[in-house]
Amino acid sequence: MNVPNALTVSRLVAIPVLMALLLLRFPGHDQLAALLFIVFSFTDTLDGEFARRSGSVSDLGKFLDPLADKLFVLSVLIVLVQEGLVAAWVVVVIFSRELIITILRSVAASQGRVIAAAPLGKTKTVTQMSAVALLILQRPYPVLVPLAGIAVAIAVAFTLWSGLDYLWRFRHLLGLFDTSRMRAAVGGGAPEGSPAGLAEVLRGTGLTVSVAESITGGMIGSLITEQPGSSEYFVGGVIAYSNDVKREQLGVAQSLLDAVGAVSREVGEAMAEGVRSRLGSSLGVAVTGIAGPAAEGTTKPVGLTYVAVASDVHVTSREFKFDGDRSSVRRQAAAEALRMLIAEARSLRAAASRPA
Repeated sequence: MNVPNALTVSRLVAIPVLMALLLLRFPGHDQLAALLFIVFSFTDTLDGEFARRSGSVSDLGKFLDPLADKLFVLSVLIVLVQEGLVAAWVVVVIFSRELIITILRSVAASQGRVIAAAPLGKTKTVTQMSAVALLILQRPYPVLVPLAGIAVAIAVAFTLWSGLDYLWRFRHLLGLFDTSRMRAAVGGGAPEGSPAGLAEVLRGTGLTVSVAESITGGMIGSLITEQPGSSEYFVGGVIAYSNDVKREQLGVAQSLLDAVGAVSREVGEAMAEGVRSRLGSSLGVAVTGIAGPAAEGTTKPVGLTYVAVASDVHVTSREFKFDGDRSSVRRQAAAEALRMLIAEARSLRAAASRPA
């Protein structure tokens, strides 16, 4: 139990104390409840800050932090409904959103992933906590009633917005809007951007592939070699996570790394050319990006990714800005790399079939 997780647990411990203060009647009980609520609310900011600065971000913290936020706010709101200080429908809206996100997290956990709190989710929590503090204080200070009403409206709006944001960012967990599967169902072939799709295009062509992976850490090579017979077209790869490996194993110039940074279109293209040249393959694909949850000391946004494919004809590259957690960003990067490989392989196959 590290300090950030202890701060998170403190919010859970504070719940029965706050509920008792709101239900008991003695001078200043509401003011004391509001003060404790505000103090423990600040632990929501402190635990994340401590975790990032000390490098102690953990899966337990990612799971426990949003759970503590939900229980902390909802338990107090339920008491406020009982006391007639807030409408029951407000709690229904907030509870429904939290239930949906909890189900989403359960689906992610069943797939071995943890969904950390998103920035908009944190904003939602701040608006809810502000509204709750004003709702508590409106009983001893009736002048705050209109302000509390406005705060509740803002909190409800952010609750709905953040819920929709989570569903969109992690739609892949529920199989929503998976157009590659739809195309496969209609066309009867392997999904675009899949290892099976790449196998269909490359088998029997004599074309070979090599990979240079930074952000995906070997995921693309692993996906390709899941296919039986992939040794026919897959040569190998380099996991170039550090700049030293990019420079020494792939031939990326240090001057280029200094000028534009490792996460750039130019470095992605140099990686693709380097792995194709050094491993002697027909095609080379490279990925470089920022998977998160932090930006790793750069000003570039989390999710920014460059995918490049090199052949003996030319080099193509694309910039992507992926949403989702670290695992989602990496998987999306791998899928786009496979899509671009398939497109380039088709282009080379078509060119080879044309009359000279």
